Amino acid sequence: YMMPLCKMIDIALEKDLIHKNPFREYEITMQEKDRGYLLKEEIEQLLSCTFKSKTRELVRDLFVFSCFTGLSYIDIKQLKKNQIQTFFDGNRWILSRRQKTSNPSNVRILPIAQKIIDKYESISKNDFVFPVPSNASCNLHLREICLKAGINKTQPLSFHWARHTFGTLFLTEGVPLESVSKMMGHKNLKTTQIYAKITNEKISKDMEKIACKFNDFGERLVASL
Repeated sequence: YMMPLCKMIDIALEKDLIHKNPFREYEITMQEKDRGYLLKEEIEQLLSCTFKSKTRELVRDLFVFSCFTGLSYIDIKQLKKNQIQTFFDGNRWILSRRQKTSNPSNVRILPIAQKIIDKYESISKNDFVFPVPSNASCNLHLREICLKAGINKTQPLSFHWARHTFGTLFLTEGVPLESVSKMMGHKNLKTTQIYAKITNEKISKDMEKIACKFNDFGERLVASL
């Protein structure tokens, strides 16, 4: 709440409306926002659900697509077929710019994302890849989808959780921070570091690597005891 007030003080100083900043020694501490995300097991729970409503199934698919591409709601809504191209490595990529920042965001299309693209190819219009409901509608459907999938979270699920899931999941799986940052279209690594959560799964994988490396050494130590 203090940020807008401090901004007004700065403007007043620039225009000589005041001559001293009353908040000069006041330090604003930013509380880190808890960014919700899903685990791999929870994504599987979403995919295992069946729906009578085609719209609800579409919303689930769009959410999962975002989990594996990192695209935000608006970037998926604006995604056109000509932005999907075969890249230098022979694989299909999404080559786009983020609607929010205009930063380039290039990400390879994994099999699950390609399957979702293919699923809606025949019903998409005007060269858009997907028929996308409103953001508010998506969020309402996602809460019902979450209940059906048996996913219990302390905060209501929203579409933007999918982008957070992408960042957290790919970093947990060992994709370098720099690569994730480029795929997500971030301006700097500091933004991407928000997603570098130390999950129990990540700790387990790291300890498994250490266990393998120290296997022979550990056996020799045990033998000497």
